[in-house]
Amino acid sequence: MQEIVTIQLGQRANYVATHYWNTQEAYQTFPPEPPSPVNHDISFRTGIGADGGETYMPRTVIYDLKGGFGSLKRVNELYELEADREGRGGVWNGPTIIQTAPIIPPSPYISSLSASTNPSRPTISTVKYWSDFSHIYFHPRSVVQLNDYSLGSSLQPFENYTSGDELFDGLDKEHDLLDRDLRLWAEECDHMQGVQVFTGADDAWGGFAARYVERIRDEFGKVGIWVWGIEGGQGEDKQLLRTTNSARALHDISAHSSLYIPLSNIPQRLPNYVVVDRKSEWHTSALLATAIESMTLPCRLRGDDRTHPTFDSFEAALNVNGNQRIARLQASVLDPQVLEDRLKKEAKLGGHDRRAPTATRSHMLLDEEDHREPRGDGQDPDIDLLPGETRPLPYQSMKSPKPAHVFGRVDSVRGPFKEGDSQERNEDEGFSGKRRRATGMPVAERYHSSLQYELLETFPNIFETVSAKKSVAVRARLSTTTGVANRVKVLQAVVGRMIGLDEREALSNGLGEIAEAYEEGWSSGSDDSSDD
Repeated sequence: MQEIVTIQLGQRANYVATHYWNTQEAYQTFPPEPPSPVNHDISFRTGIGADGGETYMPRTVIYDLKGGFGSLKRVNELYELEADREGRGGVWNGPTIIQTAPIIPPSPYISSLSASTNPSRPTISTVKYWSDFSHIYFHPRSVVQLNDYSLGSSLQPFENYTSGDELFDGLDKEHDLLDRDLRLWAEECDHMQGVQVFTGADDAWGGFAARYVERIRDEFGKVGIWVWGIEGGQGEDKQLLRTTNSARALHDISAHSSLYIPLSNIPQRLPNYVVVDRKSEWHTSALLATAIESMTLPCRLRGDDRTHPTFDSFEAALNVNGNQRIARLQASVLDPQVLEDRLKKEAKLGGHDRRAPTATRSHMLLDEEDHREPRGDGQDPDIDLLPGETRPLPYQSMKSPKPAHVFGRVDSVRGPFKEGDSQERNEDEGFSGKRRRATGMPVAERYHSSLQYELLETFPNIFETVSAKKSVAVRARLSTTTGVANRVKVLQAVVGRMIGLDEREALSNGLGEIAEAYEEGWSSGSDDSSDD
């Protein structure tokens, strides 16, 4: 079945995941509609509700701090009778003290759903928690509140990497978190293709995630583990602390995950058509969710199990040298009508638009001679979600920055693109693929689906040029490039100034080794020779 189990850690992660799950539910179809191209059983599971009826809910575990779930109840309407039976079945006969937390009222959107009236579209002012725009039911065992910390506490903020590390260690010793929270979802899978983790990475959730991923690796061996590490907290006063947390998370998580994708919640540069309120988690998470959901779409589509793309096949294209487990996510969002008009124009002219060349083979989008990403070909994403600096540092070279060297790349395009058959694995399979890897040539995969990204009523209007559209075309790209090395070196430089002496050497050396994996065979000095 190739199921995917999801873990969500913290507010920022849950904002992104809420957009993700809302989109998954929107794909579901019911007779007499034709079957959806998405195989929902990969991400959803069937169950039995309190009334004996069948339920269909996400295969996910959601962690957040006290007060972080907003108005979301752990036990929803489908399981309330069962919860009542469990509550009456206690064995405690002594006095009971009931402490009631302040009730958080539901947002207007959630209230309208509960009342079965026309939904009131969410706005920046009405979305105060991620649950304020969630229109999906979760299994009671999916909702896990961590009571040791409170959301937004100034007395005991959950912002230091070590705090997350220690919290996981204490809870795991007391409860065995994998056995309590994760094992149910993993063991009911026929053939789990992987675990995907959404987490904050520049606060305490980075430390929590690092320990969690390490335990998953120890428990489940070679299963694919993808971690989407979200950075970009607000406030300049905590910038150095967040950067140090990011360095630790990147170092520790990448050691045990199959793929670690650092993400900037607030990218430094955005194209003009993206209009995001940078102070709204609802807005910034929508941009990330568009890229993530589009990138992973091929792994959830229906298809032959023998040729169906999975986490493993993505990893094989990205981790070319065996030690490149950190990837860069990029994306572009396009008006599907513009693409359709372009295709019609090309058909009339009997050829392709030279300003946007297409290729039927994935590796032909790369410059095979020097392994560099092409520029100005109209096919490069214009939203870079890799945090921080990706260009060479000032001391590296006085020359103009070189285009990024590509080791491996996977493109996922959705909408009316004309780029060949995505399931055609072409020359990167078999002997030719092995030859390219052995000689250090870039490996590229491309997948295409006509299924566009739907702009739901819960999705903010952040794409200006397509604000009147109900769906958009998306080009998403994961790649392993020298840009990753530049990011790691920035973190290494900060670590050298901020980390205590007892930890500094090991962490700095570890980051240095990670950076070297993205320079082998490229930054060898051959391009720095004199041109005299």
